[in-house]
Amino acid sequence: MANLDPKACLITAAQIAATPEIHVRQPFNPNSQVYLRSLGQAAGLARQQLAIGRIPPGKDSFELHAHARDEEFLYVLSGRGRAQIGDELFEVGPGDFMGFTAPSPAHNLSNPYGEDLVYLMGGERSGLDVVDFPRAGKTAIFSAEGIQAADSATLQPMSFGDYLPDGLPEAILKRMAGRKKG
Repeated sequence: MANLDPKACLITAAQIAATPEIHVRQPFNPNSQVYLRSLGQAAGLARQQLAIGRIPPGKDSFELHAHARDEEFLYVLSGRGRAQIGDELFEVGPGDFMGFTAPSPAHNLSNPYGEDLVYLMGGERSGLDVVDFPRAGKTAIFSAEGIQAADSATLQPMSFGDYLPDGLPEAILKRMAGRKKG
């Protein structure tokens, strides 16, 4: 049993309102402008992240992106917006929920309307995610050490065979074949 102070588990509405917003801008989208208030970190959550996001009128959350590893969700609290999911565009408003499995379809949230779009945003914090930005032609690796981005076109596809010039030993191949049958 953890010796956590029960008061550390509760963040009151007054404390949330007093939490400064963090201005975030996704570098691949010049129209990206999001303000975040962390909830999960304030409560000590280590394996998941949770924040209240706010997108001002005429702005986007991030660049259209798809996660390879970490799941993500969005729940609209107030305002209206447009969610691009894959090739489709959806109008979203209070009470609408979006859940993105991993690997996820490409997605983005924008606010073409006259009032702030406010939403709850959360997901996994695995410590390693690969995110594709299809419109920008970029791929980024998010890790505890930082963010590394590259042009998607210059990534070199490889296989395990590239590392095994002599192939796998026969005994390993037989074991692998036995697992596939069972």
